[in-house]
Amino acid sequence: MRDASAAQEGIGKASVYHAVVIIFLEFFAWGLLTTPMLTVLHETFPQHTFLMNGLIQGVKGLLSFLSAPLIGALSDVWGRRSFLLVTVFFTCAPIPLMRLSPWWYFAMISVSGAFSVTFSVIFAYVADVTEERDRSTAYGLVSATFAASLVTSPAIGAYLSACYGDNLVVLVATLIALADICFILLAVPESLPMKMRLNTWGVPISWEQADPFASFRKVGKDTTVLLICITVFLSYLPEAGQYSSFFLYLRQVINFTPTTIAVFIGVVGVLSIVAQTLFLTLLMKTIGNKNTVLLGLGFQILQLTWYGLGSEPWMMWAAGAVAAMSSITFPAVSALVSRSADADKQGLVQGMITGIRGLCNGLGPALYGFVFFLFNVELNELTPIEHNYPIPGLSPGPPFLLGACTVVVAFVVALFIPERSAQPEKPCPARSDEDSEPLLQDSTV
Repeated sequence: MRDASAAQEGIGKASVYHAVVIIFLEFFAWGLLTTPMLTVLHETFPQHTFLMNGLIQGVKGLLSFLSAPLIGALSDVWGRRSFLLVTVFFTCAPIPLMRLSPWWYFAMISVSGAFSVTFSVIFAYVADVTEERDRSTAYGLVSATFAASLVTSPAIGAYLSACYGDNLVVLVATLIALADICFILLAVPESLPMKMRLNTWGVPISWEQADPFASFRKVGKDTTVLLICITVFLSYLPEAGQYSSFFLYLRQVINFTPTTIAVFIGVVGVLSIVAQTLFLTLLMKTIGNKNTVLLGLGFQILQLTWYGLGSEPWMMWAAGAVAAMSSITFPAVSALVSRSADADKQGLVQGMITGIRGLCNGLGPALYGFVFFLFNVELNELTPIEHNYPIPGLSPGPPFLLGACTVVVAFVVALFIPERSAQPEKPCPARSDEDSEPLLQDSTV
């Protein structure tokens, strides 16, 4: 009876389709706010904007680091659906506050970091509904959907802001976030089998299960997972810093207009979709999981170096194309760590990776903001700034060059990740056509 009740939740069987819709709506809503965010950030913190933005993102990232393993582990016990609802709700909660009260908006962004770990639960959800051989393709599809959500949303947000004002953009983003929450409540079925989760929320959870540091203490016992975690930390640290300040950097230092920034995001997003679907699947089949990760890191080194040394708009466009290819790293890493975990630990391991990314989301923006501050790259007006650097002739992007150095170290660490040993696969019951995942069986996808 419990199985029948669980099956009635949502629409249809749990599938990758549900995960894709959740990710698209959440990040489409935030993508709309790209242009209004620049304005509100400047109005609220007219002095040392890069630095204050880094501190806000730092608090959010630290809370994500502490909560992601816990939420991932609890989703292994209580199921994914409830935690998808919680993470999406709190991630989108700051949106309506952007124009109502900017100070409360930034405060809520910081606090919402404790629940802004949707990706860890989504990847665990995908692991529940896919076979291991299809998992890298599924992760690539989810990551490509994230990129797709940012293809048009910044341009749409910029257009609505220019024609009707920021208030309408915030309203539309709020409605899309509400639609995402309603979709989870009404349409998303539970993916974790009943036999693998507790039957009630009233069952007590031990401190070992609730300890956010427990999973990280276990990392050192598994060399493979430890090397993967170090690689994720060193590669995502500069990426997180880049995300927090890059659009401001393009606008103030490279002299991009808001429209050009929106187009830039769209073009890189389209290229990222191609990279994370077509190229990722091809690379995983031809050169393997580990070599795909190494190739993605190589593209990231080239991208950050180009961003750091480039001073002309065409250089940013060229580096953006390379950045799209580097986007294959995260889904490839997620597939790699998923293969190292049992079926009942997918939420935990994905939570570990998301937790490390959350820590980077805290340290990266703070690091970039501090380095920009040291080199006098400040946002004092919403107009291009003068290039007054301490050392004449120095590149305007020192944080990007520093980031390239950390990715080089990540590349070296990734070289020592052992190839997966050839082990006989455990026999598993054959799936019927009804149980198969049609999205991943389509070779054209």
